[in-house]
Amino acid sequence: MITVNGEKMNFSGTVSQLLEVLEYNEKRVAVELNYNIVSKSKYGNTEISDGDTIEIVRFVGGGWFL
Repeated sequence: MITVNGEKMNFSGTVSQLLEVLEYNEKRVAVELNYNIVSKSKYGNTEISDGDTIEIVRFVGGGWFL
């Protein structure tokens, strides 16, 4: 079980796979994994493990949206 933006969910895979499942465009988000920013170039090979905490921030016109 992982936590994504405060919500618990079952998931196993990479940051890229999580973004795909959640229907986020990789180019329009910032991802924090266990309080560390993940570089976009590492989304495809950064594995998410049981117990991890992920925050995803989307870019929207005029600011940020969680």
